[in-house]
Amino acid sequence: MKIVNLRTRDAGVTLRYRCDGLSLALGDAVMIDTENCEEIAFVAQEPYVEDSKEDIPSVKRMASDKELEKYYDICAKEKDAFFKCKELIAARNIEMNLVDCEYTFDLRKLTFYFTADGRVDFRELVKDLAYTFRTRIELRQIGSRDQAKLVGGIGMCGRELCCCSFLNKFAPVNLKLARSQGLSLNPGKLNGACGRLMCCLQFEKEAYDDAHRRLPEPGSRVRTPNGMGQVTDVNYIEETLSVKFVSESETEIEKFSWADLEDLNRDMAKRKPAQDSGFKDYPDMNGAYDEDNNE
Repeated sequence: MKIVNLRTRDAGVTLRYRCDGLSLALGDAVMIDTENCEEIAFVAQEPYVEDSKEDIPSVKRMASDKELEKYYDICAKEKDAFFKCKELIAARNIEMNLVDCEYTFDLRKLTFYFTADGRVDFRELVKDLAYTFRTRIELRQIGSRDQAKLVGGIGMCGRELCCCSFLNKFAPVNLKLARSQGLSLNPGKLNGACGRLMCCLQFEKEAYDDAHRRLPEPGSRVRTPNGMGQVTDVNYIEETLSVKFVSESETEIEKFSWADLEDLNRDMAKRKPAQDSGFKDYPDMNGAYDEDNNE
């Protein structure tokens, strides 16, 4: 079957739909059925063929010019609704930060997304919004990672944030990942735009786990062409070891590739998988270093 990945919002979740018989390109607008109503969606990735028995819904049709015009009109209404809601929040003196708002394509529901430090009593605000917009109102509190996904931005790598470009869900990220990758425990370097640990720490987890299993630990002794030495440092990306040699007159440190030493150390005890390093006792730095950083 022919599959296409779609988004109903610029930074929304990617939806998988069948598009048999349709010739679609990146950015094309199509109509789909969702749980609530018919929605307009945009092609987020070129269609591809997949042999799958999964029950995948089909794209209804290409969006017409009239439907595209309605979509842009809805976007304008959402901007007006956003600023009007901010005025009502200020009038009610409610401690909440409005992030975004979204109409359904049939205009029967308007959802406001906000962040807050704790629980918020917004019952009176809902009444104000329902009276103002004459439609069904939903207020949804979100976390800092979801806020970054909705707002968007550029990461320290210079690319668009992963959460608003391709991530569909947030995986747990914790300090054990940072330590296993040999990173400095500096919030300024480990935290993303959301103020939480960067999602990309999870991307290379399997590669680092594999390297940790194969390479010796710092402090262990290894055979080298220069004799036995003690590992002082391990570069898991380059797979190189810094080995210390101590003699009566001097101490030397040399760098070796693990590929050159692996055969010499095959009969040595294999490295065990990395264990929990006990970061649960590490002090919390402005919420950046929760043991489980998933929201």
